[in-house]
Amino acid sequence: MSAGHARTGIRAQELPPHIGHAFRAAVADAVHHVGATAPNPPVGCAILDAAGAILCTGAHHRAGTPHAEARAIALCRELGLIERAHTIVVTLEPCNHTGRTGPCSQAIMGTPIRTVWIGAADPNPNVAGGGADYLRDHGCDVRFLSDVTGPEAAGLARQCRGLIAPFARLTRTGRAWITVKQALDINGSMVPPVGRTTFTSAAALDLAHRLRRATDAVVTATGTIAADRPGLDVRRVSDHPGRRARLLVACTTRGQVDAAYIAQAEARGFDVRTCTDITHLPDLLGQAGAMWALVEAGPTLLSALRMHDIWDDWLTIGVNPDGTETMGVAIRDGNDTPLCLFPELDIPKGATCFQVS
Repeated sequence: MSAGHARTGIRAQELPPHIGHAFRAAVADAVHHVGATAPNPPVGCAILDAAGAILCTGAHHRAGTPHAEARAIALCRELGLIERAHTIVVTLEPCNHTGRTGPCSQAIMGTPIRTVWIGAADPNPNVAGGGADYLRDHGCDVRFLSDVTGPEAAGLARQCRGLIAPFARLTRTGRAWITVKQALDINGSMVPPVGRTTFTSAAALDLAHRLRRATDAVVTATGTIAADRPGLDVRRVSDHPGRRARLLVACTTRGQVDAAYIAQAEARGFDVRTCTDITHLPDLLGQAGAMWALVEAGPTLLSALRMHDIWDDWLTIGVNPDGTETMGVAIRDGNDTPLCLFPELDIPKGATCFQVS
């Protein structure tokens, strides 16, 4: 956390309506690119004029391209609006180091902007950080969402942290964030009826493909491969154009995966890896550059993941007696999850940890 975030003498206030509106726009822009930015985090921002009107928004699209702040500032210039720029709202603390792109903190100082609102502090321990400090030291009024009170600010802060939760895990531990998706019928079984590959609704299938689009890797098992020959690619929604090859990890205790299936998966654009020791899965994913992985497999692999505590959040889709569905999320540790970016999911606000059903 930035040293500038640990401040005293700031009286809590309600979130100004125009700032809340700007954060919602920034988060929405960032969400569109979740799944395309690894190993960078998805980030969004909005630039406002002195009256609080949004002049433009920007988001980070993929590694090596402009960060959200730089993209928004460039767009503001192209529109001829930069002289009206007064406030910038960004989901993640602006960077203060030079990588493949220049420091966003310095880019902001090259504009009339002198009010900066930040959704989440930079969690990366591997860079100098200090974007908030730099901006404050150069005359900007810098505020974090945690400086304000009220449910709207808390909800927006949680979304900003959700955007970077997999990035924070990878940079702090070298391990990927692992989401398990499990569908259970009315009897608690994961096995579809004969002749079908699923028993969930069209809405649940759409959600599954949106999750695939948002994640960098998919994890399955040789039993699922043998039984279903799953495609595991994105079909019901549009995928990110030109995204780098997604990782497909096949878990097996015997060290063998059907060669024909591997060839077919590679032809669909997957980078296929094999995992023979489930305890190595988070490191294997992280070393391959995946921030967020989605597990789509049968009960044997899911039981092993649960037994070894190799999961971060667990999405359960349950079918009720009347045919309706419930979608519940368990968080293994803490309160943050990228699944909070999916509004249809039941994630109680303020929950710290609750059990997998």
